[in-house]
Amino acid sequence: MEFSSRTRLRQARLAGDRRELYPHSLQFYLEPPTESISLVEFESFAIDRLKLLKVVENLGVSYIRGNDVYKTKLEAELRKLKFPYKALAEDDYEARRKDHISHFILRLAYCQSEDLRRWFLQQEMDLLRYRFNELTDSLRQKFLEHVNLSFEAISEDMKNELANELLTSTPGFSVAKVKEQIFYKVGLSEAVDLFRTRRVFIKDGFAYVPLKDIDAIVLSNYRTKLSKALALTARSLPSIQSDERLQPLLNHLSHSYVGPDYSVQKNTGKISLDQVDALSVRSFPLCMRQLHKALRDNHHLRHGGRMQYGLFLKGIGLTLEQALEFWKKEFIRGKVDTDKFDKGYAYSIRHNYGKEGKRTDYTPYSCMKIIMSNPPSQGDYHGCPFRHSDPELLKQKLQSYKIAPSGITQILELVKGMHYQLACQKYFELTHYVDDTGFSLNHPNQYFTESQRLLNGGRELKKEISNSGNSQQKNNSQEGMNSNSTLPSSKATSDAELEGLDEYFTED
Repeated sequence: MEFSSRTRLRQARLAGDRRELYPHSLQFYLEPPTESISLVEFESFAIDRLKLLKVVENLGVSYIRGNDVYKTKLEAELRKLKFPYKALAEDDYEARRKDHISHFILRLAYCQSEDLRRWFLQQEMDLLRYRFNELTDSLRQKFLEHVNLSFEAISEDMKNELANELLTSTPGFSVAKVKEQIFYKVGLSEAVDLFRTRRVFIKDGFAYVPLKDIDAIVLSNYRTKLSKALALTARSLPSIQSDERLQPLLNHLSHSYVGPDYSVQKNTGKISLDQVDALSVRSFPLCMRQLHKALRDNHHLRHGGRMQYGLFLKGIGLTLEQALEFWKKEFIRGKVDTDKFDKGYAYSIRHNYGKEGKRTDYTPYSCMKIIMSNPPSQGDYHGCPFRHSDPELLKQKLQSYKIAPSGITQILELVKGMHYQLACQKYFELTHYVDDTGFSLNHPNQYFTESQRLLNGGRELKKEISNSGNSQQKNNSQEGMNSNSTLPSSKATSDAELEGLDEYFTED
């Protein structure tokens, strides 16, 4: 009993310390963490937050922010990844700690360019908006005090005096709602967004903001602080880049894919070469369909295209023997004879499959890698069509694939907003005639797998009798992006490994 009492006392003291460190589940992330953590925890925290922000991005485009479906899906993701989702529990120290540390890790990774900063800022703002709006009125007031936004609440007498003006100036309010709602007297400069959209009553240089709309002011304040913090962090990058432990991790995070790597497929040997043309139309994402067509038209691909398409074909199940036959048949139809292919190209394909050189099992490219690295130049066909194509040329391509005009407009709007993966997801929906994919698209091989699952009614691909070989049969877990167990520790080295592969693809 005495031991139990001491244990409870020690736990109580620890809980008190923890509550002082994170008194609220929301924060503006003004103070960086000072504790030491392992590189394993560093990576796992960052990857979980990246998963969360990608879900925030996907939901923000797919649903109206704040509606029931949006809130339900986002709360489920917060629960699953063990981040704070409501400021009700006092014992969620681990979740608050993870939230704090992971934000600052991604801030380091996403301050490195204007595009990365813009993306990170938008997703963090959307996340804060959701979490702030989920608070009760009393908890919102506590949070405002916590971040030094203690606006003056107007008295009941003043509210009764201004009742008519508050009613007519605040959309969606009834007389009863005005009476029960707390209104704050806020400087006009703090409420510019509300003033611009005519959602607030203005008098004598002050805005009278209901508690339900105070989120606009909170977000404006947060945007200003986080924008400045990202700029300051970017200036500090040289000191971070000198740390040989952190810089590779940070570079990987800013280009990171957080799902399965598709390095080995359970479909290995189940696809025949005769199927590839039909599959390219039905189940290839636009980037791979473009590469396949260019290969058939020109009987050749430059090295960027060969790497992107070759690893994709490996991922969907082509064996080494099939790959050698596929590329050789196509290349010798052009300007490459058999001898030149055997000497200049066959070795690189075997290297691709881990049969030469370092014997590394190279992984297919993720969407993020395709979008963020090695942009195509004149004569190239690799890259992401949604990211790297001229919008007018993209429109013509989509028209040639019989995409409805309304669908093309939706895709081009997503492209304009730089939501390239969501544009590809919309392309999937339009070509497969579904309203909702039911998954977050992050990998060309994921696109293929989901397409085949949909077209085959959830059945596995049937094994072809005439397949060219069945080597390298391995087990692979086909988990989606939202898997908690997926950690990219093996993928963290994949970019470095691919550098060794580049030299074998330099011949055009």
